[in-house]
Amino acid sequence: MNRKRLQFLLEVAILGAISFMLDQIGFKMPQGGSVTLSMLPIVIMAFRRGVIGGMLTGFVSGLLQLMMGGYVLNVIQAALDYFVAYTLVGVAGVTLAWLLSGRAKGDKGSMVRAIVVGTVIGGLLRYLIHFIGGIVFFASSAPEGQPVWLYSLVYNGSYMIPSVLLSAIVASLIFTTAPRLLERK
Repeated sequence: MNRKRLQFLLEVAILGAISFMLDQIGFKMPQGGSVTLSMLPIVIMAFRRGVIGGMLTGFVSGLLQLMMGGYVLNVIQAALDYFVAYTLVGVAGVTLAWLLSGRAKGDKGSMVRAIVVGTVIGGLLRYLIHFIGGIVFFASSAPEGQPVWLYSLVYNGSYMIPSVLLSAIVASLIFTTAPRLLERK
């Protein structure tokens, strides 16, 4: 295995493990989900290595979460809540070219916009998957008389929106203060 490929795989493994660890720290919701920085390592990898790197890191994070005590109703729910949801966070890397362009120009404002937009895209995709899962698999949790879709939207939004915002803020601080992290050696 060549050195660049090995470094890439090590970054995926390490950041995936850090994502899992960050998921253990935070405000836990009563019926699953939590306000954490677990998406941060995934978006960092997406901004370092692109969509593929971010998605692989998200996949590793989801795999670790599932293996270390994930809540499973059935195979489809587990795949959606852990593999698909976390893997899609890596789509944040779609704004990598914009981020690198801002860095090359020394335009921190452009860098922040690229990071925030990318993080919101990846976070909204994860939110969408949890929203769908909430409707399909957790309808019985909705209060009587409340539409299931509304319950899922609000419940999942209560932890996803703060998590996305926290990840976008911290990622912006990291990359604008240490833009060398965008370099691949």
